[in-house]
Amino acid sequence: MSLVILYWVLIVVMLVGIVGAVVPGIPGPSLILVSILIWGFATGFSGIGWQMAVVVIVLFLSAAIEFLAGYWGAKQVGASNWSQYGAVIGMVFGFLGLLPALPIGGPLVGLLVGPFLGAFVGEFLYRKEMELVPRSKLSLKASLAVVIGSLVGNLIEGILALVAVLIFIFATWGQVYGG
Repeated sequence: MSLVILYWVLIVVMLVGIVGAVVPGIPGPSLILVSILIWGFATGFSGIGWQMAVVVIVLFLSAAIEFLAGYWGAKQVGASNWSQYGAVIGMVFGFLGLLPALPIGGPLVGLLVGPFLGAFVGEFLYRKEMELVPRSKLSLKASLAVVIGSLVGNLIEGILALVAVLIFIFATWGQVYGG
């Protein structure tokens, strides 16, 4: 396969990785990292210098930010760790379709509804000493905070993934097109 064709295939895979950084359930930064490794092996790692080290660091930071944003969002409203655990369990159930069947959207909607319901249930179970109404309100606030924090984290992760791909293109363009 020509180096130019491989380059453009990897760029397309990286673009899918950018989408995956924003949309839950699609691999994101891992696709970008694998593409960089494939490029490195194909070119004997020539031309991969400090820019690629920056890309790898940015991608690792993007993964950490996604988790921290959800955690930080929950902590801002006084949520417990149970809401975080519930959100993760809800995300898995939502993605696998174990939530009641949704008329539209399927797994993508499940990935949004699942964490919300899971965080609500997790916080509700944790706050069993509270009265029903304040318990429900806190659980609702916690579930909203977890989901909003995760969405903000996904957005930041997507921006960092885009930056990583742009750095890759900037660092390798001359290697492909001799400029």
